[in-house]
Amino acid sequence: MPFNYFIKCCLLFFFLNFPPTTFNTRRIQHVRDSFAKGADVSWITEMEDGGRKFYNKNGHQEDIFKILKGLGMNTVRFRIWVNPVNKYNSIKDVISKCNRAKAAGMRIMIDLHYSDSWADPGKQTIPAGWAGQNFSTLKTTLSNYTSATMNTLLQSKITPEWVQIGNETNDGMLWPVGKASVNMSHFAQLVQAGSEAVKSVFPSAKIIIHLSNGYDHTMYRWMFDSLMANHVHWDVIGMSLYPSPPTWQTLNEQCLSNMRDMIQRYGKEVMVVECGMKWDQPLIAKRFLSDLIYKVKSLPKQKGLGVLYWEPESYNHWKGYKLGAFNDSGKPTKALDAFK
Repeated sequence: MPFNYFIKCCLLFFFLNFPPTTFNTRRIQHVRDSFAKGADVSWITEMEDGGRKFYNKNGHQEDIFKILKGLGMNTVRFRIWVNPVNKYNSIKDVISKCNRAKAAGMRIMIDLHYSDSWADPGKQTIPAGWAGQNFSTLKTTLSNYTSATMNTLLQSKITPEWVQIGNETNDGMLWPVGKASVNMSHFAQLVQAGSEAVKSVFPSAKIIIHLSNGYDHTMYRWMFDSLMANHVHWDVIGMSLYPSPPTWQTLNEQCLSNMRDMIQRYGKEVMVVECGMKWDQPLIAKRFLSDLIYKVKSLPKQKGLGVLYWEPESYNHWKGYKLGAFNDSGKPTKALDAFK
């Protein structure tokens, strides 16, 4: 048989049995199955204890995790505080929420704040029980705390898919010792200690380093160039994005440009772990979310891992927060249709 004829026969057999659409469909299905769509709902137990109830779009009361699942979400995120003044966001509270999420078939992200309360770009307060420690002792304390927290999850049969080392650490964490603009080496060593502690218990968990303002290209390069120079290991660059209605298109484009640069420059995956918009303009919020999800999915080599809304279940000005995505009657708005 002539060689060229043999090659043609092989190609004909291949395309008849494995048409290009098969591969395209499989790739689309893989992206659909692996892409994380979800929310941080850490307030849920406190809201329920405060008498708040949640309803699906048909007005029937349901468990929040079932509602989120019905909206197309597959992932939830929970913050952990070291020693909160009440039970909320403690490891015990988080385990109870993780069990409910697990029962609903949701994937889990853990957000370690390394504080007794809120940690964000404006405050990164050392836990009261860790105050006064020198750097070497503080690094050991952080490592031991992280290991103990992960082991508690493991013993409770909870396996997080992602773990954040700090929350919105634009200028480091555990101030003043780990303030990045003052001592980047200290911050880098603290991050590395936390990363290693997580991996010692959950080797497959992906480590996230999370900054706010996903459009701020200069800040991201400063932080991640510095961490690379200090030989820090991480897997995912996490971003927050909270545009006002008039600015969402511009900020989405800037965020996309920044995400592309993070992938090209560091070879890392990226994920929007927090986003939100005022609930009273749900159709604009839906356009913002749909566009953001599309942009993250469009990133090269499937390195855009997902989009998570921050506390969509908050409603009727819970804690004064106005960027939730449920209306005043406790039902999800059309904004969340973007996750379907």
